[in-house]
Order: sequence, then C-alpha cells, then structure tokens
Amino acid sequence: MLAYTLLILLAGGLQALAAHVKITWDIGYLNISRDGLSTWQAIGANGQLPIPPIYVTQGDILELTAINHLDKPVTLHTHGLFQRNSSYYDGAGMVTECGIPPGSQFTYIIETRNQSGTHWVHSHYGPEAIDGLRAALVIRDLDPKLLDEYDEDVLLTLEDWGQEPSNAMLERMKTTSLGRHPNYPSVLINGINANFSQPIRFLPGRRYRLRVVSMSFTYWFKVRLPGHAMQVIEADGIHSRPSAVDGLDLCPGQRYSVIITARESLEFNYALNVTFHSNFLARKPGLNPRYHHVPIVYRKDAPVKTFPLIEDHEVKWADEYAMEPQDKQMLLEPVDQHIVLNVKAPNRNTSISAHAYGDYAYAPVPVPPLYTALTTGDMALSPSVYAPQLNAIILKHNHVVELELRNSFAPIMHTYHSHGHAFQVVESGLAKINSSIPVKRFKGRYPMRRDTITLAAGQYVRVRIKADNPGVWYQHCHQEQHNLSGMAFTFIEAPDVMQQTLRVPQEMLEFCRILGHPTQGNSAGHFGSDMTGIDLPLAINGTANSITGT
Repeated sequence: MLAYTLLILLAGGLQALAAHVKITWDIGYLNISRDGLSTWQAIGANGQLPIPPIYVTQGDILELTAINHLDKPVTLHTHGLFQRNSSYYDGAGMVTECGIPPGSQFTYIIETRNQSGTHWVHSHYGPEAIDGLRAALVIRDLDPKLLDEYDEDVLLTLEDWGQEPSNAMLERMKTTSLGRHPNYPSVLINGINANFSQPIRFLPGRRYRLRVVSMSFTYWFKVRLPGHAMQVIEADGIHSRPSAVDGLDLCPGQRYSVIITARESLEFNYALNVTFHSNFLARKPGLNPRYHHVPIVYRKDAPVKTFPLIEDHEVKWADEYAMEPQDKQMLLEPVDQHIVLNVKAPNRNTSISAHAYGDYAYAPVPVPPLYTALTTGDMALSPSVYAPQLNAIILKHNHVVELELRNSFAPIMHTYHSHGHAFQVVESGLAKINSSIPVKRFKGRYPMRRDTITLAAGQYVRVRIKADNPGVWYQHCHQEQHNLSGMAFTFIEAPDVMQQTLRVPQEMLEFCRILGHPTQGNSAGHFGSDMTGIDLPLAINGTANSITGT
C-alpha cells in the first residue's frame, strides 16, 4: 500500500513540477567551416552551428518552434521519443507530415512525462540533418535513486562531417562503386574538430554521468577511458541495471550513459579515446580508423598517463545482449506476428544506387501514410491503400510483433532505427554459413530495449515490440545515404484505433495544401486501390520477405 501511495505522489509531483520549455530554432543556411578544412553551405539554427543541446526535466512539455528560412520544407524529429498519442509530431517527412513550407513556422509539442534519458533532435526531410540540422536532447531524470548514482552530468556528442554539402556527396555516390565513398569525413566532438577537443575537468572521487550521443549519419564510434571504471546505465533512453564495461561502440543514432568515478589522485591527467571506424570505407592510416583524444584534466600541469595498447577483442564493450532494463520488462510473448525482412541492394554493375529492407526501395508518395491511415476507414487495415514503395506493414493493436532483419548478402554493416518504439533485443547470429559471427541471445531474464542497433554483415537480428502505440512509424537504416536511397519501411500500427485517438493539427494539413499534397485517401489521394499518378516502385531483387500471423 505504501509503495502504491508513493507512486501516486510521484505522478502528482511530475504534474506539479512540469514546465513548458520553449525553444525556437530559426533555421537557415550558413557558409561555415566546422572542421577548419572546408567551407560550404550548411544548415544551422539561430545563425549558429553547432546548435546548442536542449535540456529539459522529465515531465516537462517541450515546445520546439521551427522557423523555416530554407528554400525547401523542413521537419524536426525527436530521435528516441515515442510520441505516444501524437504520431503527427514525429517529424518524419512525408510519413507523418508534409513538412513546414519555406517562410512558415510550426511548434512541435513534445511530452516527456513517460520518458527520460539521452536523445537528440534532427531534421527528417531529405538530407538536411547531414548538413548540420541536429542537436542533443537530454531529459533529466526525477528518480532519486538514479540521481544518487552520480554527482555531475557530462555530454559528449560525436558527429561525422563531410567535405562537401550532402547533395554533392549523394550525387557523387550514384557513380561510385559499393563502399567507395568520395571523401573521408572529419570528426566533430562536442561540435568542433576532434583534433582540438576541449578538455573535461574531473575532480577526485566525483562520480560523472557521461552521456555519449552518436549524431553520426554514416560512421561508427568507439569510446574508452583507460584507467577508469565504467558502469553502463542507459542505452537509447532506456535505463539499465548498472554493469561494468571497458568501452562503448556506437553505430549512427545510438546513445549510452556510463557512470565514471574519478580517481582520488591528482598525479596524472588522462585521455578519453574516441575511435572513428567504418567497414565500408577502405582502411587508410590516419583516416580509417582515425584516433582522437579528449583531455581528462585533474590538474592543469599534470602529465598524461599512458597505457599499453590493447586489441579490440580484449575490450569488454557495452553489449545490449548482456544488459537488463531497470524496469525488468519480461520477454514479450507469445508472438502474434513474425516478420522477416532481408537487406537488399542492386547488382554492383547497375547504375542504380538503392538499398531496401522491403521488396521495393522506399520512396515518398503524395499522401503521407499517416493521413491515409486516418482517412480511409476500414480500408486502412488493407495493404491495398498504401503504395508498394512504402513497404507498409500493418500491425494490430497490442499484438506482440517479432521482427527479424537479415543482412545475408550485403558485405557491409547497416543499422536499424525504429520510430515510435524501443524494441526488445532478443537474438542475433549467422545469416549465412560462411560468417564467423557467433550467435547471441539476451542473457538474463529481461531483454534490454533500445531504438537503434547494428546489423553486421552476414548477420541477422531479432527484436520484439508490443503494438501499443497507434500511429504510423518510420523504420529505417540510420546511415543516411542508405535511408535516402530506399532502405526503409513503415509500421501502420492499429489504424482502427488511431482513427479514434489521433487528431492532426489543422496547421499541418494546411501546410500540405501549400506544398501541393492531398491529405486524405490512399497514397495517390484517391479512394480504394486506385494508385493512378504514382510512379512505379523500384523493385530490388533478393531473398523474399515473409510475414506470418495477423
């Protein structure tokens, strides 16, 4: 009874303490050199890059206003937030909205009552995020038990930054063979060239929560602090039971929090090691992998402690299969729907630059699929109202869904990011005989959850969700050039329920009208299965996908 009373008091306290945090991003072009090497037209907010991190406290309502001074639409996606009962605020361009037209502004209302942790915000319209429109988002916790575990918050953002605007890079990639990207990018740590990383001050015995955010769109990062013990406590906004690790390996879009206890002595300073790496760029000394260091300063004039080099396989990396969520959510079962999707790519000898999770390269259509699901009545439960290039998968309300992604034949790593959900990480293993990747399965009673995961070459990954968040949710590879070339699909989650619960703001519908997009009917703006006016989808050959269960 006491525990129940405390929960009620805590819930009431969240409401009482909630604040409206108002942030405005005046979005426009900037000619800037972020890495000191190349100057080109980037996209920033309020005349600056990097865009400062956003900090709110759990229970706050974030009012994020975007003023669009670009010459094209813009959207903002809060990466990692579930947008429960507000799928229309998810920010996925031409999925949940048409975008904010040039010269217009819009305010996203972001509820944080049921989420906390480390996230980020970025554009989800074309490649705008690659060009700079991104920033970290930290939702401070209210749980006193968690707050007692550390004394201070430290944020570490990791970015890749190209030598040319995204449109030039993407155009170049259409004519380069698989894995031969035109330029090696620079690395930015906390928004500046990693070669000039700003020091982090440690005080003896103090406990630091290091929040690491990969705001990368193509490359992986590894993070270690030799001479210090790490306890990982969060992955992608999901708090975990503390577990000891030596380092973190982050794919594009992932986040971790670790507790680091500072040493008692002032004798030495230390180096936080950040390694940039990629298996689809040619290895080249000084470029791939690339090693950077963030100074950890105990005393200004102290020497830096050195450590013997160790191989990656000797490092205990944070592992989602070994982690357990703090809330002890059991494995979701029984499974109602089992989905198998195979990574597909065109033949190397073709001129087509496309990837796919579904049978077709994903491509936007005239009507955002959220609006189709909301306006087609009972037909919204039928795949026939969604154009094939949406790779739409319809989920029934509260069904347990197991998704298996198979990277059988692609010779490179991919990623999978889920909007609207943090999935249970259940299993990974060999997707073909000649792979050497060992089979993994969650080790405890409670599988860890997260929203972004690596899909290694020759590997399958199996995850589970409960379809309890009615809406349309974009699912995609977070390597942006793959996402933009079609490596995506959509969950149409409980369309019958969302028709009763979701009400799209009238302003968003008006934006569609301004941009020339219908807001009702099937993907083509018609009713029934008539798709007249839509381009034929680009079919990608490969192993057939399968969906079983209803």
